[in-house]
Amino acid sequence: MPEPQKFFLTTPIFYVNDAPHIGHAYTEVACDVLARWHRQAGDDTWFLTGTDEHGQKILRTATANGVAPKEWADRLVESAWKPLLNTINISNDDFIRTTEARHEQGVAKFLQKLYDDGHVYAGEFEALYCVGCEEFKPKSEILDGEGAFEGEKVCAIHSKPLELLQEKNYFFKMSAFQERLLQLYQDRPDFVQPASARNEVIAFVQQGLEDLSISRTSFDWGIPIPWDNSHVTYVWFDALLNYITATGYGSDDAQFARRWPGNHVVGKDILRFHAVIWPAMLMAAGLDVPEHVFAHGWLLVGGEKMSKSKLTGIAPNEITDTFGSDAFRYYFMRAISFGHDGSFSWEDLHARYHAELANGFGNLASRVLAMNAKYFGSVMPTAGELLTADNAIRDLAANVTAAADAHIEKFAIHEAIADVWKLVDALNHYVQEQQPWALSKDEAQRDRLATVLAAATEGLRALAELLHPVIPLATQKLWVALGAEQALGELSSRPLREAGAWGQLPAGTELQSLEVLFPRVEAEEQS
Repeated sequence: MPEPQKFFLTTPIFYVNDAPHIGHAYTEVACDVLARWHRQAGDDTWFLTGTDEHGQKILRTATANGVAPKEWADRLVESAWKPLLNTINISNDDFIRTTEARHEQGVAKFLQKLYDDGHVYAGEFEALYCVGCEEFKPKSEILDGEGAFEGEKVCAIHSKPLELLQEKNYFFKMSAFQERLLQLYQDRPDFVQPASARNEVIAFVQQGLEDLSISRTSFDWGIPIPWDNSHVTYVWFDALLNYITATGYGSDDAQFARRWPGNHVVGKDILRFHAVIWPAMLMAAGLDVPEHVFAHGWLLVGGEKMSKSKLTGIAPNEITDTFGSDAFRYYFMRAISFGHDGSFSWEDLHARYHAELANGFGNLASRVLAMNAKYFGSVMPTAGELLTADNAIRDLAANVTAAADAHIEKFAIHEAIADVWKLVDALNHYVQEQQPWALSKDEAQRDRLATVLAAATEGLRALAELLHPVIPLATQKLWVALGAEQALGELSSRPLREAGAWGQLPAGTELQSLEVLFPRVEAEEQS
């Protein structure tokens, strides 16, 4: 069994130019499942999320809405981004805003170190800039415009015209780190995941790195460059540093040593910033590079990546108001292969909710507890001699626990849930095959009936622990109904890597009735 480890996990910090959609929530939930798993397994876990509030895009959005950028950011954070965490039941340990003093002070300290150590120089720059990406675009992402944009250069990601910017800027000598980066990818093949993302990053760096413009003078909404306050820090250089400014860089050495380095989960469209620019920045500052950078795919609706501007963004509460946060979390983690693009459809959500959650898991829990109530007065029965079928369930519980934990280590959340679901399916099959309702009619089979229901109930105990990171509300209700809160303590404190060890719920434990975990949802109730 793996020893407890430290596990610092981050989401990207999200732009506050608009309210969140289910693509943002998808990233948050994935990180939350990973963090809850590691936390419950006893690892020293810290889960960070937050908002990115500087840059030209925020300034323009605020101006268009007739308010100052800080006022706009405050409004969006309090009305949309923090409430999202409650909507989908996120257990973050910290929330960083790039307008906070702790962040701005850390950025200034980091920049000054790079400048003092000779990694930054002044120069002139002219290039095509995408405000949507907040990035000077590489040639591979510049396209010729069509239709209304004919004759212009457009961004391959946003399909909007690029702006030709000419400024005197400060530059980070990123080109000096090309060979060290390539060596990093070679020495640590799991640094960038999945493999397709790693290959993309290596190919990009092999083409040759250019130095990076890290300041702007054409607007003032940003963190001033510490040695020249006529410049503000480039928004990506500022944003990436949140991962260390939130964990004590330059202000709390003990906390920083405890937390850093971290694991970053990002959308594949911002992979290059995290797998190329960010480790180069850290190398220049003499700091450890991250443990892992994992790029997940896009969430597609109707075959297209979700976008507010294209009106394809779906608000998370459109789903949770009908199906609940547990179903939201389960669906996106189970239905989409983490690391690849995935499609969302109401029909698939509705079908999986009923087949897997309501009928597969919820109905299993209700049936087993109801039979315990009927045949044993709501007390955990004492198991007799285990037969082949009982041993198979016991062994499966141990096997799926180990397999799921190994998948979580590799960020393969969908695989981990699929493993645990083998136990759900096996228990359903076991109950059907053993037919406790038939055993109950024969007093000579009383011991056998007790053994079967004890195995099924112990299986539910293991499932409550294993599924708690994914569907925390439903598993907590089940935990209480199993009497496990009194017998074994808080569910969130259960050592998750030992969930598959058999026989943990004591015989004689008083069980309770269980409300329906996943009530049926009629098709017309959907949005």
